Amino acid sequence: MLQCVAVQHFEARHTATHCNTLQTHCNILNVQYRRGLMMSCITQYNTLQHTASTLQHTTALCNALQHSAAHCNALQHTATHCNTRQHTATHYKTLQHTATHCSTLQHTATHCNTLQHTATHCIALHHTATHYNTLQHTATHCNTLLHAATRCITLQHTATQNNTLH
Repeated sequence: MLQCVAVQHFEARHTATHCNTLQTHCNILNVQYRRGLMMSCITQYNTLQHTASTLQHTTALCNALQHSAAHCNALQHTATHCNTRQHTATHYKTLQHTATHCSTLQHTATHCNTLQHTATHCIALHHTATHYNTLQHTATHCNTLLHAATRCITLQHTATQNNTLH
């Protein structure tokens, strides 16, 4: 019985030693697990913090790009207006150039009208002068005939007197 008590005592001690060893291993594993878990949590936290920072930075870049896009749209709209105005200015310069030519042509036309009017007067004057020359020629003939008639009358009168006297 003593031997049985000693064996039991030995087995109890041996079991207690195993329990203590297992407890130590459990404690070590628990610490390692906690450290690993903590390291894992810290790593995940750092990753999440880095991701959040990156997202904030990306959001800022997106906002800047959106702002730039709005400016680009405004500039494109302005460029369209500028192109339209430039096109209009080109037409305006062409119209201005054409207007200058039209003014010159109108001025020339006025001179042409004046010359045509003067030419009409000249033709009328020439026609009148021709009639005048004809009339003058006729008047000269008339004067000659009148002079001849006067001589004739004088000669007839003289002849009549001479016939009466003879």
